[in-house]
Amino acid sequence: MPTAIIIGAGPAGLTAAYELLQHTDIVPIILEASADTGGLSKTVQYKGNRMDIGGHRFFSKSQVVMDWWQQILPIQADDANLTITYHNQQTTVQPNTVPANADDVMLVRNRLSRIFFLGKFFGYPLSLNGDTIKNLGLVRIVRIGFSYVWSKCFPRKKENNLEDFFINRFGKELYRIFFKDYTEKVWGVPTHSISAAWGAQRIKSLSLLKTIQHALFKSKKKQQDIQQSSTETSLIERFLYPKFGPGHLWETVAKKILQKGGRIHYNQQVTAIDNHKGHIQAVTAIDKATGQATTYEADYFISTMPVKDLVAAFAKPAPAEVSAVSNNLAYRDFITVGLLLRKLMVKNPDGGAIKDNWIYIQEKTVKLGRLQVFNNWSPAMVADPNTVWLGLEYFCNEGDALWNQTDAEMLAFAKAELASIGIIDAQDVLDGTVIRMPKTYPSYIGAYEQFDTVKDHLNTYANLYLIGRNGMHKYNNQDHSMLTAMEAVQLIKNGDSDKASLWEINTEEDYHEK
Repeated sequence: MPTAIIIGAGPAGLTAAYELLQHTDIVPIILEASADTGGLSKTVQYKGNRMDIGGHRFFSKSQVVMDWWQQILPIQADDANLTITYHNQQTTVQPNTVPANADDVMLVRNRLSRIFFLGKFFGYPLSLNGDTIKNLGLVRIVRIGFSYVWSKCFPRKKENNLEDFFINRFGKELYRIFFKDYTEKVWGVPTHSISAAWGAQRIKSLSLLKTIQHALFKSKKKQQDIQQSSTETSLIERFLYPKFGPGHLWETVAKKILQKGGRIHYNQQVTAIDNHKGHIQAVTAIDKATGQATTYEADYFISTMPVKDLVAAFAKPAPAEVSAVSNNLAYRDFITVGLLLRKLMVKNPDGGAIKDNWIYIQEKTVKLGRLQVFNNWSPAMVADPNTVWLGLEYFCNEGDALWNQTDAEMLAFAKAELASIGIIDAQDVLDGTVIRMPKTYPSYIGAYEQFDTVKDHLNTYANLYLIGRNGMHKYNNQDHSMLTAMEAVQLIKNGDSDKASLWEINTEEDYHEK
């Protein structure tokens, strides 16, 4: 039987393994460096409370992906009738199709994301409503309006960097107030040092005009559609979510892979790749628990490991210019601090608990980037419903001062920051934990502009397929990572070694300014 080595058990790697078992006779063997399933989409448990690392809405403009998710975990229909629209084709989930107390289900969740700035809440994306005008003040609103008109009349004709990208779509004033500081907090460098390609992939065709149009013309029907294929990603108002977090879905996928004859080996750090004459022969992995080295031969190799590490592991070194670019690819790392509290200080206008899934922290006085309220993702994420379970997200570089703090220091730091901006009272904190995730975000700085040198070289290996976020050094969402896996399997099935179609995913015209 032919075999395929898949490096990584995240969404891309697991999707590739599942698709190989569904559509070919190839046996997938997954080598996962950690002890967990799900990669960046795993669910971390702490004393019965669950953490979603980074926040994962299960929404896609791809009908294939939406169907795929629901084949793994069906939707729990809480509404009398729930209508789901796939590109104008409607499917209705009847009540009691899935029992109300079922565990292996997707929940339908309302999305609420807001910005916390100047000690106040702003809608996300911004809309010109009474609250926004009141919070910003008339003077700022007028400046934003004139600045936007100016950017439309005199756009920066060549978008050399992310600053140009933002200003062309939102105007200089709105960019300065709501984008500049937060983006630099995320990436740790000035926006003019970041490639405009990041905006093209993550923000795509969203603009101030489209935000206003959405606020004016959104309909009740659109709010009820889960697919919402005509709506910009940042404007989606409902989404699916596994009952126990994203890892719930990927752990279920892993079980199905094992049931179908696939294999998954954990704690396997790939350290050497036998590459010869445009072909990958084998990979060697070290068991991180025992230190034992194992060599795995296969017919096909699918990689989700960071490109930088992949190239460095080649037994036959890549050409000097390829290695130089690869060695200088940059990444941004991530810390999530889980805090368990009695209550929050911030409330809804009616005095009730806030409903936000996550809150973007724009305040310049803190390093905190984003705040998740896990209670609002799924009630099952919290062990005690009378407590509030938060995820405080920090962007950093592995080895910097923030990364190197002890867990106790990081917990104290995070608690103090959140209290300083009035969201919590530090005395209400009951417990906490710290999770560090290296290489969470491939960065669009430095050597990224020469990335094609690396990509073109790796594409010469006929039986090597790069997929996923780190595998392609491309800031993909979960659904795009899955689509790259599906496409790789299709190429393998067809005996096609031309990888061009893989790299076109997440660059399609549907996601760009028209």
